[in-house]
Amino acid sequence: MWSALVAILLLVSGLVMVLPAVVARDGAAFAGVVARAENPTTRAARLLAGRITGQLDRQSAALLAGDRAGFLAIAEPAVHADLRRRFTTLRALQVTGWEARPSGLPTEAGRPGEWRLTVEFRYCFVVPDCRTSSVLVETRWRGDRGEPRLLALAGSRTETQLAGRAEWQAEALPWEVSELVVAVGGRTLVATTPALRKRLPDLLARAEAAAKVADRYVVTGSRPDRYRIYYAGPKEWKRWYGGDLPGWAAGYAIGIGGGHRDIVVRAGQYTDTAVDELLRHELAHAASLPDNDRWDESAWWLVEGLAEYVASDGRSISRYDGLSATRRLVNRGWNGKLDSVAPADDASPLRVAGNYGISYLAVSHLVARFGEERVFAFVKAVIHDLRIPRQTAEEIFGQPWSTIHDGCVAYIRDVAG
Repeated sequence: MWSALVAILLLVSGLVMVLPAVVARDGAAFAGVVARAENPTTRAARLLAGRITGQLDRQSAALLAGDRAGFLAIAEPAVHADLRRRFTTLRALQVTGWEARPSGLPTEAGRPGEWRLTVEFRYCFVVPDCRTSSVLVETRWRGDRGEPRLLALAGSRTETQLAGRAEWQAEALPWEVSELVVAVGGRTLVATTPALRKRLPDLLARAEAAAKVADRYVVTGSRPDRYRIYYAGPKEWKRWYGGDLPGWAAGYAIGIGGGHRDIVVRAGQYTDTAVDELLRHELAHAASLPDNDRWDESAWWLVEGLAEYVASDGRSISRYDGLSATRRLVNRGWNGKLDSVAPADDASPLRVAGNYGISYLAVSHLVARFGEERVFAFVKAVIHDLRIPRQTAEEIFGQPWSTIHDGCVAYIRDVAG
């Protein structure tokens, strides 16, 4: 009955196929049909992908073993300078996990014997067996004779095309494009360029202190295995992760997968207090935010307000540095809506300080009224689960969002009015 049913389906669909190839017990006949039908170019690409995988495996093993010559061996001499820098930087970052795999099949590069291939690199720093972060990189290979040889290795791009769809990722990671020197502590990794090497001991000490605070504000899951902090000089600030940042920004935390957020701090003439607050703010993002950045801009006040709350580290609101800027904004026409408080990219630093202050006061008010545990639950619902406040406020706080929002606004006007 089953054989008859299969035959009927094949006839109805108009397919021409020998029935024994479908029902053969060992599958050999079916495999033969597939092999004969495969496009010769696709078959060549698939076989080449397997050979490239072997080369990538050898390179990965060499990196983890500290074998620079082996790391370079799969590539043509034109790529060696870039690979030497990457090898040195990755070893300084204490790479503990490294795996490279083709993502898709190679495609012909235009020249005879040359192929393009997207490669996914998965990696860990410092901690063995961590949840790996990953990055997709475009490569070019010669595969017409002998073992495949790496001809070119690009930096990651914000958008990578895979199988007809766009994959979004971090662009120009620091270890891809810069030589780095590194200091590692119990909770943090701090890296910068050789020109700023002298700052490392102080930055590491301050980062370790900030990590002790941020660890208390993990919203869901476990705390980051290490907070990864990159200290950017002027050139690197404009290059790392694409460098497309508002003029008022002093730092950011960007999701890179595997439960990690890379933190970049802009080198500048900061007071010690300002550096400490900036580190606590950015590490709070790494502790409290999910891998992705999918929340709506209307939740900006909650994301940044929590980070400012952590940065204040229990100081009284009267000692908040941005209070005067907040008063200025509140008294000069703020519309009283938390969901529209995010500053424009071209906003003045004074205006931005006021936006952050409003967010800080709103979150401080929620914590004072409902406690950190329920505020964490609210952050999880809105930021991690992408629920809007009015869907979850009554469940978490026992009051409609309109009532809670109005209470936050009244408090902000009272403190900053």
